Amino acid sequence: MFDAEAVFTQVRSAWLGPGPNSDIVVSSRIRLARNLVDLPFPSAAGKDALAEVLSRVRRASEHLPEARRYQFLELGRLSPLDRQVLIEKHLISPEHAREPEGRGVVLRDDETVSIMVNEEDHIRLQVLLPGLDLNAAWQLANRLDDSLEQQLDFAFDEKLGFLTACPTNLGSGLRASIMLHLPALVLLNQAGQVFTTLSQLGVVVRGLYGEGTQALGNFFQISNQLTLSQSEEDLISNLLALVGQVLEQERAARSRLYQEFGNRLVDMVWRAYGTLTSARILSGNEAMKLLSDVRLGVTLNLLPHVDLGTLNRLLVLTRPGFIQRVAGQQLPPAERDVRRAAIVREELLGKNK
Repeated sequence: MFDAEAVFTQVRSAWLGPGPNSDIVVSSRIRLARNLVDLPFPSAAGKDALAEVLSRVRRASEHLPEARRYQFLELGRLSPLDRQVLIEKHLISPEHAREPEGRGVVLRDDETVSIMVNEEDHIRLQVLLPGLDLNAAWQLANRLDDSLEQQLDFAFDEKLGFLTACPTNLGSGLRASIMLHLPALVLLNQAGQVFTTLSQLGVVVRGLYGEGTQALGNFFQISNQLTLSQSEEDLISNLLALVGQVLEQERAARSRLYQEFGNRLVDMVWRAYGTLTSARILSGNEAMKLLSDVRLGVTLNLLPHVDLGTLNRLLVLTRPGFIQRVAGQQLPPAERDVRRAAIVREELLGKNK
């Protein structure tokens, strides 16, 4: 049964668990953009049209496979903290939360599926799985898309494919994304060159929360740029091939780091762990930087007692919206920093620390 309150106060998202290549890849995402044939795009829609989209998608979601696992939430009825938590869990976009009235989201109980309603397009269907598992994410997204299409009439052109608000989504409407942790390439000043090469090959590199966001903690999202004139399978295959090369480069960089930096690398990792397990004040940016160093140490077997799953959970637990939502109130930055430090100590050392 769906527990709406748990979405905002607990971290149990399935995509934060173990998956293929999880030493580098945090998650794989498939997102499909769809629009209803007889209503204007959200940016041009009035209140009544937005409400009509909400109503139709709500009814259609009741026919999804395992429909009891899904819950429809209207963003306008959620608090700002609730909306911020959904962003921090990667279940909605910052743009979706910016104008909440007339917007909604359909969530599955394990948070692998979220369907944003009236974001840039009428429907943004997202499947998020742990590790490098794009093909499985596509298979699930495709089944859900077929289910929605049985209930809704999507805007489609025989030549252009699915019609979308942004021309870059025309065609399949598919955006495939991989969230990667690339600390070694950053430390060796190789990341910029890698990203430039990727951009020349039609791949976009973004920050932790997508377009227009920073790459906190050396986490980057890599996704296809265009969707026109290519099948979904080809888009996914091409992205996987490029991501495979990035994985090879990051692993080579990690090996080089270990060989060339030696004790300096070990010291950096253990200093980060020592700070995280003893600090009483931690800012959000400092926590992400230190957690990145610890994560690198875990994958290099320098901190074998630390679990990657715990570090994944801390990607959400240490975010400002989640901290305040659990506290039940808005908190000044100084208080958030104190609570963040306590959360990190508790997760890394145990409940009595």
